[in-house]
This record gives sequence, C-alpha cells and structure tokens, in this order.
Amino acid sequence: MRGWSGRTALITGASSGIGEAFARALASRGADLFLTARSIDRLEAIAEELRRSDGVSVRVIGADLVDPEAPLAIHRAVAASGQQVDLLINNAGFGIVGDFADQSPERQMALLQVNVTALTCLTRLFLPAMLERRCGAVIQVASTASFQGVPYLALYAATKAFIMNLSEGLAAECAPFGVKVLGFCPGSTATAFHETAIAGSMMADGVSAGEPHRRMQTAAEVVDYALDCLDRGRILAIPGLANRLMIFSERLVPRSFITRKAAGLYRRFSTRR
Repeated sequence: MRGWSGRTALITGASSGIGEAFARALASRGADLFLTARSIDRLEAIAEELRRSDGVSVRVIGADLVDPEAPLAIHRAVAASGQQVDLLINNAGFGIVGDFADQSPERQMALLQVNVTALTCLTRLFLPAMLERRCGAVIQVASTASFQGVPYLALYAATKAFIMNLSEGLAAECAPFGVKVLGFCPGSTATAFHETAIAGSMMADGVSAGEPHRRMQTAAEVVDYALDCLDRGRILAIPGLANRLMIFSERLVPRSFITRKAAGLYRRFSTRR
C-alpha cells in the first residue's frame, strides 16, 4: 500500500503523540483521514492544518473510547460519510504506573476498555469489509512492553501483550485475503505518555517520568518506521536498533531475570517502598 492517494485511514487517539504523527505522515503521502479522539478542538486544529498543507480530506469524529458505545458510533459515522477505511490505526491507549493494588479500580477498568476492548471492537467492525474487498491494512499500536511483565506498569504491559498476540494471529488469518495486519511495538517515545500515566496514578509530586539514560525516538521517527514495515509486508515492527537488540537478548535469559530488572527500573513509581 505504498500509494496512499485516494485511500482513507482512520486513526484513533489522533490528537497528539504517535496518533498525530500518523495523521501528518499519511496526509503528506496523500491519504484522506478520519481522526478520532476526545479532544475535539485539538483534532479540528490538526484537521484544518492538514487540509491546507496537504490538500486531503480530513474528517473529525469526537469519541471517548472509555464509553463502550464509542466504537460502534465511530463505525456509524464512517458509514454515514460513504467512505471506506483502507487503513485502521488503533493507536489510542494509556498506562497507569505504580503499585497495581493501589490503583483506582475505575481507572484500571477504563484502561482495559480503551487498550483492549475498544481496539478489539474497532478491528472487528472494520476488518470484514477489508476482507471482502481483499485489500486493506490494520496497524495495532502495542509496545516493547508487550514482550515481558513490567512491575509497576503491569496492567499496561499486559494489555500490550494482548495487542501483539492478537495482531500476529490476525496477520496470519488475513494474509490469504490480501489484508495486512501489523503489530507496532515502539519503545520509549518523546510523547506525553509517561506524564499522563503518572497523572492518572497515585504518585507523589516530583517523580520523574522520563528515561534520561538514553535518547527517546520522536513520534515521527517511529511512525515512519511503522509505515515502512507495513509497505514491506512485515507483521511486527519494533523501531530502533537498541529496542530490537533488547527484545532479542531478552529471549536468551530467564523471564524472571527480566522481570526483576524491570522492577528495579520502575520501582521509583512505587508508593510502598
């Protein structure tokens, strides 16, 4: 799917970070867009900018994926426009850092709804038409956290493992019908993810969200890598050589060792020290 002119992408969580970067990258390649997120004003500003700069059609759908009805509402809005979705990018998601036992149950259920249930529902709603047309693609945004348990980020990592495994299974199911499914596993990226995760957790002020020991990739860099992997027919995309080496090396040692190392890295987020 190298030629994006005349094709349409639907991007969830498109108001910032990786979702916004996907919108900008695809618009620059000539794709028409449906952008959805909670932040309508921000979406409208991005949409207007892309219409002017790239001359593409950009439609905005306000939706909060915490609402179980949101995926169906998004699907109905697309159907009402008369357009088809050639590329579904399930990007929306968030994390909660800190001790699992101390996190708000309501916040945990919201995380599961957005990261797992809404993603699954949207895939189920848009995939059949792609299979019928024998053309289309889905990018599921997972994480390098998909590959191991992550103490103090345990529920988030578990949802990303679900996404990665779902993506790999669907990729094999859909390949005979000409539909691509890519599991996209970025590592630490220069977005507001860490700050948002801390803001939704029971964390004390002054806890650092960043990872100063290494340079984070930009959202634009990881998105370009994902789109290149999609073009090449890959089923898994891990941007950054250091991330790929890390994931490969983790397969050579016991999982319990990796979990202990992760606990040491994220223990600063614990309130039970």
